Amino acid sequence: MQSTFKLKIMKKHQIILACTVVFTLLFYNQSPGVNLSIFGVILTLFISYFFQEKFVDRSHLVLVVTSILSCFAFAWYGDAASFFALALSILFLQFKTQDGELKIIQIFPLIFLNGFTSFGRIFMFNQWLPERKIHNDLAKKIVAFVVIPVIFLGLFFIVYSFGSNHFSSLFTDYTLDIDLFELILISAIGFYVSFSFWNYWVPDACYDFNPKLKNEFTNIFEIKNQSTFSFLDLDFERKSGEITLFLLNIMLLVFIGTYNYEQFFEVVEKTNLSADTHERVNAVIFSILMAVGVILFYFKGGFNFDEKATTLKKLAKVWITLNVVLIVSAMIKNSEYVSFYGLTYKRLGVYAFLTLAIIGLVYSFLKIVKQKTNAYLVNQMVWYFYATILVCSFFNWGSLITNYNISVNKGVEPKFLSSLNFNDEVRREYFAKNNLDGQYPEITREEMIRNYQQNGFLSKALYYDFVEVKP
Repeated sequence: MQSTFKLKIMKKHQIILACTVVFTLLFYNQSPGVNLSIFGVILTLFISYFFQEKFVDRSHLVLVVTSILSCFAFAWYGDAASFFALALSILFLQFKTQDGELKIIQIFPLIFLNGFTSFGRIFMFNQWLPERKIHNDLAKKIVAFVVIPVIFLGLFFIVYSFGSNHFSSLFTDYTLDIDLFELILISAIGFYVSFSFWNYWVPDACYDFNPKLKNEFTNIFEIKNQSTFSFLDLDFERKSGEITLFLLNIMLLVFIGTYNYEQFFEVVEKTNLSADTHERVNAVIFSILMAVGVILFYFKGGFNFDEKATTLKKLAKVWITLNVVLIVSAMIKNSEYVSFYGLTYKRLGVYAFLTLAIIGLVYSFLKIVKQKTNAYLVNQMVWYFYATILVCSFFNWGSLITNYNISVNKGVEPKFLSSLNFNDEVRREYFAKNNLDGQYPEITREEMIRNYQQNGFLSKALYYDFVEVKP
């Protein structure tokens, strides 16, 4: 009853217009900064207040918390990672609240689709504007006592202005310090963003396709008798899978042996270590992607429930285990690279990807054991991908890299340290202590700090307000 009352107070078109006004006030004559965080918090609070009856499980509350935290992260750092964390958090919360029955993976094509269709749907007024007949007494009073008199007043002002220059000068001999073009542009962008957010469109095809994204199989009897290829029956296909996985396991064993021999026993020149590491990590990345593809191919349907597929399942589990071993070897290789050259964003990214790869293989294993659909793996990995973005946005990785490299005296070239983000105090102290010059990257970094500090509050990244300007 309470939630129904709230929706009567502010309908969809009113929320859109209110958010447009807020967006315009926050972004007019400003750059993205604290204003985007404030707008994100407002959207989160609107969702939490007006649609709280749809908060049916813990994931809604978790998304509210991560949305607020990611808004704070963007207000502090103002970088790409915190922006994507903010955007995904709020979009996930909106999608999970409004269309909770749809799988979260569908949000990505819907963002792309609505980005284009909103331009046309804005003119479908019957979808988001109320009926023309006015039933509310307050609205009638506004129209009768404000709108109509203002219209007539404006018309007669134009007529009287032509008849008297002094009358006209009473209202025209001053100028407002407003960039009318920018005001209209920001208002239009704000309306587009608000409309797309609150009145997004979900095609019927998404609801029709949604059952295929479920974690559980629904028609087990039919799936049991389905074969992948029309020219092969299940017995031949099962035997083909066993032969394929057996040979792949043998080949992967050989590859792991040669890979680890080259890593730990073969003498590699230090100058070639970088190229060798990149080449081997890239090989591991493609290997893992193909490994998951093999599992999804063979266990997309009937073999999950085939009592005769015991050998196939065992071979698949061995295949997964060997790929985990390969990932661990790649992690050790990346660690060796770090020990020679220090940390960088890319080397941290390798750790992040390999960790996600292990998680993906674990869920591939659980998919086989628990007889889940292929969509089960995708649905789980979307959330881990989102969690990775959150972690990237919350921590000061530039400062971590700088402190680590200085402590081990690796990767401390002045230009490199000056190219890192959010390490200014540590970098300055190290440069002053060792009489180093970061040259052009350092000059650029210091200019950026000064520019951020000169911005208005709404355009700031708050981190830079706590960094002293270098004389």
